[in-house]
Amino acid sequence: MKINEQYHLFSEPLSYYNEMIEDIENAKDYIFIETFRIGKDEIGERFKRALTRKANEGVKVKLLIDYWGAGPVDNEYFSDLIKHGGEVRFFEKIKFNSDIFTRGHRRNHRKLLLIDDCVSYIGSSNLTGYNMNWRESVLRMQSDITVTFSKLFDEDFKNYNKYIFNNPSNSKRVNHGTFEIIRDVPSITRKQINNKFIGLIKEAKSMINIETPYFLPGFLLRRALMDAAQRGVEVNIILPRHSDVTLIDILRNKYFGVLYKSGVNILFYEMNNLHAKLLLVDKKTFAIGSSNFDYRSFRYMYEIMLIGNNESIAQQISKHVEITISDSKLFNYENWKKRPLINKFFEWILLPFRHLL
Repeated sequence: MKINEQYHLFSEPLSYYNEMIEDIENAKDYIFIETFRIGKDEIGERFKRALTRKANEGVKVKLLIDYWGAGPVDNEYFSDLIKHGGEVRFFEKIKFNSDIFTRGHRRNHRKLLLIDDCVSYIGSSNLTGYNMNWRESVLRMQSDITVTFSKLFDEDFKNYNKYIFNNPSNSKRVNHGTFEIIRDVPSITRKQINNKFIGLIKEAKSMINIETPYFLPGFLLRRALMDAAQRGVEVNIILPRHSDVTLIDILRNKYFGVLYKSGVNILFYEMNNLHAKLLLVDKKTFAIGSSNFDYRSFRYMYEIMLIGNNESIAQQISKHVEITISDSKLFNYENWKKRPLINKFFEWILLPFRHLL
């Protein structure tokens, strides 16, 4: 049966949580969720109750949560869901031994909700009340691309507790029509999402918009952004004034001066935390998914991004960015130069740890 394709970009958590729950309630065959975090709070409870009801009705429910991100949520929390046939797995339990800063540091940051071969959600948001006032980017796709996403989910679900380092089979690019799905596995050399971003930036003709909560790009990505600005492309990097990770906010300041002097516009979102993860080039080509613009996402995390040029999605992302910019203020270079010496000191102190933040 051909699906009537529809796409909707959400920015406000309550809106997409309500839509997700409604889609879950309408599920007939399966519900697959892959996420970094589910909160032990009102939002987490809503999802748990809905998933338990559907499992009791015979719907196949599979839930993959990162062990680190899960925090206080464990099998006991999902005991009713499991009792009714739901499957819950925690990605890569941390072992407190000599391997904690190698294997233990590599976390599954991918975020997907997949229903019945016809509805997919991909984006920036975890399933928690912690982010209720944040600005996010979550794309609902009513499309047969859900079949493709489900196959990729199955790979992660089967390999949830296996040490897979730099395995091309778990990170190969997948094409679905005009869309490209890029998955990263921990690797210092492959960094497929980082490389794709650089390629898109180099191809930009008129405008580049980036929204990210954490901005610690490597040299080649910084160079691509500065080169684009210097050849006349309008480059806008939109960040939260204050993210939920203070150390990153301190360290990112180190990069602002040279970017600004190269013509890159830096804007700070003022309303609350900006947690959206978007790249939009020339108002046509977009990237949306789980990856931040930082060393940790590009090198050490399991991430997923959707790349495409679907006109409906590009227009919605463009409108989203316009609203974000309207609630943002431009970086002030003179104030940046006058920042306290203690701030500069901590920028240098933190620099060697930029890959871990």
